[in-house]
Amino acid sequence: MSEAQDQNQPASAQANPLLRPWQTPLETPPFAEIAPEQFLPAFEQAFVDHAAEVAAITHDPAQADFDNTITALERSGKLLSKVSAVFYALVSAHSNPALLEIDKEVSLRMARHWNPIMMNAVLFGRIAQLHENRAALDLTGEQMRLLERTYTRFHRAGAGLDETAKLRMAEINERLAHLGTTFGHHLLGDEQDWFMELGEADREGLSDSFVAAARAAAEERGLAGKAIVTLSRSFVEPFLKTSSRRDLREKLYKAFIARGDNGNANDNNATIVEILALREESARLLGYPTFAAYRLEDSMAKTPQAVRGLLERVWKPARERTLRDRDALQGLIVKEGGNFALAPWDWRYYAEKLRQIRANFDDSAIKPYLSLDHMIEAAFDCATRLFGLSFAERKDIPVWHPDVRVWEVRDRTGAHKALFYGDYFARSSKRSGAWMT
Repeated sequence: MSEAQDQNQPASAQANPLLRPWQTPLETPPFAEIAPEQFLPAFEQAFVDHAAEVAAITHDPAQADFDNTITALERSGKLLSKVSAVFYALVSAHSNPALLEIDKEVSLRMARHWNPIMMNAVLFGRIAQLHENRAALDLTGEQMRLLERTYTRFHRAGAGLDETAKLRMAEINERLAHLGTTFGHHLLGDEQDWFMELGEADREGLSDSFVAAARAAAEERGLAGKAIVTLSRSFVEPFLKTSSRRDLREKLYKAFIARGDNGNANDNNATIVEILALREESARLLGYPTFAAYRLEDSMAKTPQAVRGLLERVWKPARERTLRDRDALQGLIVKEGGNFALAPWDWRYYAEKLRQIRANFDDSAIKPYLSLDHMIEAAFDCATRLFGLSFAERKDIPVWHPDVRVWEVRDRTGAHKALFYGDYFARSSKRSGAWMT
């Protein structure tokens, strides 16, 4: 958005930080200034802007060429990309009830925005014409790849369907957008609702660092002075691996695998059934026998048969090895005087014991060398040696949570290339697990 355009905007838009230029270092999102209620107006403006850009491309009187169609499409929707990037970063990494409620609305409006674009017969005609004549276009390798991906994306979205099928596909996409958002919210809801308090007698085997994290989690939930375990993966896996309390391991394991399957307001069973049915229907509309066939066609495996063939080749030796491991773990239980059969919540605990016996190796021996700062330094060093990138921490970049750290990334010539945001700690407002975006 240009400065002149910004000056001509109504006061309400100028007051919305998502709709004005960011006067921050490297024009980064001013997270502290952004409120949840500002997202829907920003998305509405972004949808309008993007639809106008796509309409101009679609109805360009000039003969379709790579620049006025493929490049123009690639460059369209900058405001939508900008608003979406901020919104989904917050929904994933620092959500709150207001954002999650808005997410339901945004997912539906996003589907309604993209459906008419991805199924636009005129626009797809321009893309298909270029794709059909691609060998004569004298494109670079990167341009050819972009053309092929654009064509494939539109084709797989249903741009070549008849009008009746397009209408049904649009309905399916809207419903799947709603169901997908609901599914994720339900998982997060169960994770946020459940916790297990650890008394002094419940901490046997747990490291000092784990107990410190459990105290921090309790304080975050207003339980200062206590220690709790949540259903965050960063709590579940080390607890199952080190806790001597078999009853507590069982309790935590069962709660973890039952997320979204508790018959409560967060239950996902009906959601899963409807998602699967709609995926199958959408695949059939596009001419595929199953959703698996549709999903895999645009992947390395290509077909469900190839996937099953690989799984069946791996299954027998993998099962044999797992059964040997099971017998070894059961033997260790018996040796220690246990009179119970190995259960899923025992596996990590006894596997760690067996590893220490066989390899005479304890994680705690190397833990001092694997601190977070050391691991970040090692990852950046690999990127420097492989790609010539350098990383310098920036303390002046706005972040969405105090835990977040930012590094500026430069190339071999010292030119700015990107910013790397690192958000390394679990919290109740953050999606569980290790992930990146």
